[in-house]
Amino acid sequence: MSDKPGKVLVVDDEADVTALIAYHLKSKGFIVEELNDPNASLGVARRFMPDLIVLDVMMPDINGLQVCRLLRADPLFREVPVVFLTAKTEEADRVQGLEIGADDYICKPFSPKEVVLRVQALLKRVGPRETTPKILKASKVALDCDRHEVRVAGKPVTLTATEFRLLQLLMERRGRVQTREHLLIHVWNYDTEIETRTVDTHVRRLREKLGTEADWIETIRGVGYRMAERRP
Repeated sequence: MSDKPGKVLVVDDEADVTALIAYHLKSKGFIVEELNDPNASLGVARRFMPDLIVLDVMMPDINGLQVCRLLRADPLFREVPVVFLTAKTEEADRVQGLEIGADDYICKPFSPKEVVLRVQALLKRVGPRETTPKILKASKVALDCDRHEVRVAGKPVTLTATEFRLLQLLMERRGRVQTREHLLIHVWNYDTEIETRTVDTHVRRLREKLGTEADWIETIRGVGYRMAERRP
């Protein structure tokens, strides 16, 4: 592990649990973000860009297994270590968590010192996330993930936070069809109150802002959208 402090996202619906873990991690020099709403996991992860995620399994609305699946489906977090916390102690439960993509499994009740040691060991093995600026390009469209900027033919384009996340996701998964439901989960962070027509509205506005480069975003009738691999 480098001298740069590791960033850890701790997700648990119980505030006292996240506070306890965060306290012990911070005492060892980690930068910690606490989250008690699992529905916001993807959105917070995209903003915070953690080196490792500590994730409770048993949570309301969306459980840790579902969150882990979503993380592993996202190129940004496919390689980020995930440590599960759970009250389930059966071997089958642990195996299921590891098969889904968890890197380690800690059963409740747990020792905070054990959590810290597991986190340190994992980060020592995989190292911190790369901090090289990430720029996605499709012909004249350039999206700078770190600066949160979009340029078309060299000129800056002002996007809302949602439009930026939508374009980023389409560019990261260029050539692959994204269903409206999939976009709702990854862009709107699993907000079940948002309707699929909201996706269509945002795509239309995004295309307007991309101007002459709008046709890079293709409509797959009856399914969703994708970023073309070649100029249509």
